Amino acid sequence: MDVSLFDYALPEDLIAQRPLERRDASRLMVLDRFRRTIEHRRFDALPDLLRRGDVLVLNDSRVIPARLFGEKPETGAHVEVLLLHPTADGPDVWATLVRPARRVRVGTALVFGRDGRRGAADGGQREGRAGEVGMARSDEPPSAAGEDRGDGVGEAPGREEAPLWAEVVREGEEGVRFLRFRYRGTFEAVLQALGEMPLPPYIRERLDDPERYQTVFAREPGSVAAPTAGLHFTPELFDRLRAAGIETVFVTLHVGLGTFRPVTAESVEAHRMHSEFFRVSPEAAEALNRFRSEGRRIIAVGTTAVRVLESAADEGGRIRAREGWTDLFIVPGYPFRAVDGLITNFHLPRSTLLMLVAAFAGRAFILEAYQEAIRERYRFYSFGDAMLIL
Repeated sequence: MDVSLFDYALPEDLIAQRPLERRDASRLMVLDRFRRTIEHRRFDALPDLLRRGDVLVLNDSRVIPARLFGEKPETGAHVEVLLLHPTADGPDVWATLVRPARRVRVGTALVFGRDGRRGAADGGQREGRAGEVGMARSDEPPSAAGEDRGDGVGEAPGREEAPLWAEVVREGEEGVRFLRFRYRGTFEAVLQALGEMPLPPYIRERLDDPERYQTVFAREPGSVAAPTAGLHFTPELFDRLRAAGIETVFVTLHVGLGTFRPVTAESVEAHRMHSEFFRVSPEAAEALNRFRSEGRRIIAVGTTAVRVLESAADEGGRIRAREGWTDLFIVPGYPFRAVDGLITNFHLPRSTLLMLVAAFAGRAFILEAYQEAIRERYRFYSFGDAMLIL
């Protein structure tokens, strides 16, 4: 299947650069995939658009401040690091993307926050965003936590002045660098002090409140990009959903390169989907199976929730409690087993996310809906509007 089948032209001024003041004030395009109808509503009308007994499945992953700006202590050259996930290579070894990668090889030392500086975020010169390239799989769930690790990264000049330093211990595929970090205190605290929210490259405006790139229900740290379909929900909207008899179940998928890496291959089949960590608790699995047996509709909030459910479902659609890694790549022709509806944002052309949505609702119908959204001047991508597909 040719990737160009999932292409479309988007006017740049429709890419939302900032969130709306009210999360649930976004527009909501409602698609009936069976009758092929399109309706225009607002997101805060969601309780009126669902049935009593419907079940919303939401991804509770929290974005970590995964973007770090450091320097080579010998030269002062600026380096940008995007944390991806911890690995099984040893304590505090993370898979990362580094820019400029060609100048950061095995043995290179890096320091962060020397003399109280955050790095490029506090006035240093940035060399651009870390590129969206591949990563290797780890065997441990992502986490920003850690213990005091003040040992083991050689005698890098400037480390005595820095709260965080690292050494490149291995090179991976497609530009990935494996960094062993050392720090004073806990890694989580250091990351909160020095790291930045890793906004997508199409968002060019600075985000004043980093919590606006978190869902209000985010609780499990580990993502390097937000599960953006959940950004539209508010505590008040959850109250109205509960009053309308709509259930909620939370699962976890830590968003990484598997979600946001661009498709560079010419054919869909040639694209390599990178693994992301996910978890379905026994309590969530039990609730979902009970709701399914009662004939309720399971509506995934976001493509990440879809991939969790489909990764955890057996051939009959029964959800198993699971914790591990998924590289599930959903494209047209995929037989959905666990999802009856989908809430999702508008996605980039030629992306795996658009392919998943097209698999659920039909490629031609989705591209027709995207053209309608462009005509109606919907806001696109992470801070943009949403669609409900039933």
